[in-house]
Amino acid sequence: MWTSLRRPTNAILAVAGAGLLVLQFHAAAQVRLAKDPGPRGGSPGAGDPLPGLSDAETEYFYAAQTEFGAEEGVDEGLGPRMNLDSCQGCHTHPAVGGSSPPVNPQASFNSKLGGTDSLPSFISVDGPVRETRFVRNADGTPDGGVHALFTITGRTGADGCKLTQPDYDTQLARNNVVFRIPTPTYGDGLIESIPDSEIVANANKNAGAKSGLGIRGRPNFSLAGMTISGQTNNNGNDGTIARFGWKAQNKSLLVFSGEAYNVEMGVTNEVFQTERDETTACQFAPVPNDTTKMAAATAFDGISDVEKFAIFMRLLGGPVPSTTSPGGSASITHGSSVFNTVGCAFCHTPTMMTGNASIAALRNKPVNLYSDLLVHDMGVGLADGVSQAEAGPREFRSAPLWGVGQRLFFLHDGRTSDLLAAIRAHMSIGSEANGVTANFMRLSESDKQDVLNFLRSL
Repeated sequence: MWTSLRRPTNAILAVAGAGLLVLQFHAAAQVRLAKDPGPRGGSPGAGDPLPGLSDAETEYFYAAQTEFGAEEGVDEGLGPRMNLDSCQGCHTHPAVGGSSPPVNPQASFNSKLGGTDSLPSFISVDGPVRETRFVRNADGTPDGGVHALFTITGRTGADGCKLTQPDYDTQLARNNVVFRIPTPTYGDGLIESIPDSEIVANANKNAGAKSGLGIRGRPNFSLAGMTISGQTNNNGNDGTIARFGWKAQNKSLLVFSGEAYNVEMGVTNEVFQTERDETTACQFAPVPNDTTKMAAATAFDGISDVEKFAIFMRLLGGPVPSTTSPGGSASITHGSSVFNTVGCAFCHTPTMMTGNASIAALRNKPVNLYSDLLVHDMGVGLADGVSQAEAGPREFRSAPLWGVGQRLFFLHDGRTSDLLAAIRAHMSIGSEANGVTANFMRLSESDKQDVLNFLRSL
């Protein structure tokens, strides 16, 4: 009798053991690795004017937006060297004022209007809009300036102009080329209106915790030669904190606009009045006293193109985040909490306040930018070898994260479309982000996913 009972007991144990293995297998299979959920779909949540503008300011915004999207021709001053022919071409995703679009307009611009340029190897239809900078000159001295991709050679209105593109094959072989992609301009008027004192006060917060993680960071000051301010004194401007651009190298939206008009489109303007290429046979822009030019300058209440670009960006509202997508509200809320806990918020400060701005819609407003506007040493992994104002070859501004939920390309050179890969790239020898990135990498896969969902909700 005992024998007959023992046999089924062993069988039952064997089945139970097999069942346990199956359960363990399924449990392991349910542990999913965190992954970037990808650009958030639906409404852009960006591209609208600031809330609270007056009727007149709203009218100015839309008139300036039209100019921001206008394509320039050779007869309007385009070139002789440029990267594209409009502001909107670079700043168009997910709405006007954003960053690189899904289809790169540079991929067909080389032949636009009869152009005879070659398409550089690093420009592709599905890749980011890019500008190039050379790290060093031929004699080994620092360069760092923009080298435009295209010329006006062969294009309508450029008869007699013969220019060659940079020798990218040689420069790439020398590892002398670095890339930059467009920064989104959403909410830039709010960022411009943050007082220097607010930026400095935020930099001084949580000093002990930041130091423990290796975070330093500093404003990109620009100081005049005899300025007495207690700050380093290596630059020739007004001693205030610059905040626009990948290295926070530009102080104001007007300077930012003037520089981009000249550097990216080759159009001389009130802020940058000299041509970047002075080849005599390639000068087709109207002279300053040309009646056509003067008539154009007096349109729209006498406001110049550069001022219109600045007005558009200054009155452009900040991105509106999602509370439910991706992953649901619980995941986003938890991800926001973990984002703060691991230390991401020390550099990507969620909110700062504007000051007493002249425009009421910008006055004493919260700016949910997720940036401290400081430059940080990002180590050898992200170093580009270029210095701008006080920002050195390894330093970059903490990129504002609002709107990152719909962004297609990440980091200063657009090297990845994967948000998780962008986070990992923050860790390298000498990077101030090593401690925080290590904290993130130690999270459970579930917590990592919530952080990624939170970021894609912004």
